[in-house]
Amino acid sequence: MNETRAAFVIGRDTLDLEGFRAVVGGRRAVVLGDEARARIAGCDLFRRRLLASDRRIYGVNTGFGRLADTVIPPADQARLQRNLVRSHAVGWGPPLDPAAARGMVLLRALSLAHGYSGVRVEVVEQLLWLLDSGLHPWIPSRGSVGASGDLAPLAHLALVLMGEGHLLDTGGARQEAAPVLAGLGRPGLELQAKEGLALINGTQLMNSLGLLAVGRALDLVGTATVAAALSLEALEGSAQPFGAAYHALRRHPEIADVAAGIRGLLAGSEVLAGHRGCARVQDPYSVRCAPQVIGATLGVVRQAGKVLLREAASVTDNPVLLPESGEVITGGHFHGQPLALQLDFLYQAVAELANIAERRINLLLGGNGGRLPRFLAGAPGLESGLMIAQYLAAGLVVENRSKAFPAAVDSVPTSDGQEDHVSMGSVGAVKLEGVLERTTAVVAIELLTAARALQFVLRGGLAARRESPTGRLAPPLDQVLAHLGGIVDLAPGDRPLSDDVAAVAGWVRGGSLPPSVAACLAPILAPILADEAAP
Repeated sequence: MNETRAAFVIGRDTLDLEGFRAVVGGRRAVVLGDEARARIAGCDLFRRRLLASDRRIYGVNTGFGRLADTVIPPADQARLQRNLVRSHAVGWGPPLDPAAARGMVLLRALSLAHGYSGVRVEVVEQLLWLLDSGLHPWIPSRGSVGASGDLAPLAHLALVLMGEGHLLDTGGARQEAAPVLAGLGRPGLELQAKEGLALINGTQLMNSLGLLAVGRALDLVGTATVAAALSLEALEGSAQPFGAAYHALRRHPEIADVAAGIRGLLAGSEVLAGHRGCARVQDPYSVRCAPQVIGATLGVVRQAGKVLLREAASVTDNPVLLPESGEVITGGHFHGQPLALQLDFLYQAVAELANIAERRINLLLGGNGGRLPRFLAGAPGLESGLMIAQYLAAGLVVENRSKAFPAAVDSVPTSDGQEDHVSMGSVGAVKLEGVLERTTAVVAIELLTAARALQFVLRGGLAARRESPTGRLAPPLDQVLAHLGGIVDLAPGDRPLSDDVAAVAGWVRGGSLPPSVAACLAPILAPILADEAAP
């Protein structure tokens, strides 16, 4: 494992968003702390005492779901757990990528390490070995309804722990896990009573996908803010609506943070200074309301991050064993509703970044009251300029909208009605990758369009601007424009643009902003931390 930070110690350290991203990206190791190890062992001892009694415990000495009234004799209880995992591994569709799969492994280990699930220490150690080995479970993305936990995806993970199931090879294809584990001298787990159930009851698929999406969405909010500021310069708009005194009047910190970011990006702009006395009274909403719209999205991203990190620090098993009181509670901590609602809202919030970006693209292509050539063509009529780039943005925006129906309101009962309300949070989680990719493309198109427009605004293009300081952009945006000019051709002239959009989208996705730009965005990109006040 390529560590760049000290290992994350379960039972001692608190997981935040950056810590999660570091672990799933293979940049930070995870170890089981002594305190957590003791808690797990204590609950395991309690489980063994329960098994020696005649107490009926759901999923331990009974069947599952509608079959909970079937008593399982002691000799068959280990087999019951193996059968449970095998029968529940009914996933479908593209597998999770390595980061999402690693996230599930980490989050499952964290939940079990609280010491209320009744598993042996060896179970958690097997999960952590999987993380450290660099092996990635093959986990189909579909199959969960987000109620009794992410049963099917977690069952595919549990199969690998048992020495069965499949792994992702280096090329992303499926390979059998058994020979790989055997070759590494790592035997599969022989599950004991309760352990199969403990491995598959939880919200780890939607939690992992959700945290990854929050990280990407936070980066995207930052880049969308850069795109909005670059468009404002290209449209020769007013910076007055972004002032600190003005934004102090509306008590939404995320809106103020975006406004502060835009102010920083525009500081020192000679383009702004050159048209302070122009006759235009006000800019369109997509320009002057950028902090309010982007800031609202930032608020949702932060809130979703807090909820998902709270879940990461929780016990999501069923039944839960309470060694201190001697209770066994069959409840509903596996139900994904707290996450499902946040994931649906996160989808809508990210989609709004694309909605408002497309409107600024349209403004840039419309001539800006005669200040810019139509469609930013060098010879309008003979050339179409960036006309069709806006078509692409429009299509992506509508695709976002068409898939924005909230999954959490569409419960379909399962298990013969025993599970009569399910969260569908996994459906909401799986949708996030699509809206993030499409919105990344729309923001890339805005950057490309604003950069092309600035070739006309800056009187002669990049080469002339470097020879004369007249009309310089603010230094941070000047760096952005220079970077864009280094990866795509910004000069007017018709040519296929698919590769240009892909190149800029790749840059947006990578989140590698120049240091001066990142400094301006510091209020927006502030770390999302776990809620220490949560129980």
